[in-house]
Amino acid sequence: MSSSPRAFRLIISCPDKPGIVAAVSNFIAQQQGNIIEANHYSDLANDWFFMRHVIAADSLPATLDQFQQAFRPIAEQFDMRWEIRDASKKRRVLLMVSKQDHCLSDLLYRWKSGEMDFDIPCVISNHEDLRDYVEWHGIPYVCIPVPRGEKGKQQAFAKTDEVIAKHRPDTIVLARYMQIIPPWMCERYPNQIINIHHSFLPSFAGAKPYHQAKERGVKLTGATSHYVTKDLDAGPIIEQDVIRISHHDSIAETIRLGKDVEKSVLARALRYHLEDRVLVHGNKTIVFS
Repeated sequence: MSSSPRAFRLIISCPDKPGIVAAVSNFIAQQQGNIIEANHYSDLANDWFFMRHVIAADSLPATLDQFQQAFRPIAEQFDMRWEIRDASKKRRVLLMVSKQDHCLSDLLYRWKSGEMDFDIPCVISNHEDLRDYVEWHGIPYVCIPVPRGEKGKQQAFAKTDEVIAKHRPDTIVLARYMQIIPPWMCERYPNQIINIHHSFLPSFAGAKPYHQAKERGVKLTGATSHYVTKDLDAGPIIEQDVIRISHHDSIAETIRLGKDVEKSVLARALRYHLEDRVLVHGNKTIVFS
């Protein structure tokens, strides 16, 4: 577990103009706040500004609600999209899987060891294969099979949405959940569903990317973690990484190498998301890593 002092995270994006940093910093100073981490970025091409400040909670005499009330005039002055979060409040992360367990196992290890601090209300799967493994960790396991036909898929995802609503997650992670999320569900949870795709997007989107990469004879393969949108494998990218392969590597060997990258990329993406380091603008992200 982290031994860091309790902190608030102030996240801001707004049209870029002079005086934003000064106004925010002066306000925090007037509130007797101590800034322990600061990140800024100006997107010159789109004339947009991004900020992430971490403030020591114990340095503020005001409550979080009082801070929000006092900050609103500045937010209105600069037309800010903003929020402030208590970093000590655990996020609820619902995991969705199919049959492959490498990404699930990695996240469960990081959760159980305290390396990543979040709650798991349940795991949803379209297969029974991983029930014993998940329940051994004391986590509820809900199996909702997804039939091939369109009507069956609609019914399955309606039931899935009921389970999600019941458990009220802050974030949903598709840890190799090998089903396409319907557009209505993507729109219901904007920038809350994180996927891991086993290729370096935008290359080899869709099914069997390792096979596509082998046929193309690429020398690097990788993984991409992104927010899920109604456009398949085209949502805002959070994190990516690659590993070198060669013509000697079989499909099985390529998949084995790729799984290692998938695990680390998904874990980093989830960490950045939970630490409020990811700011989405259009179909791109600013990641203060």
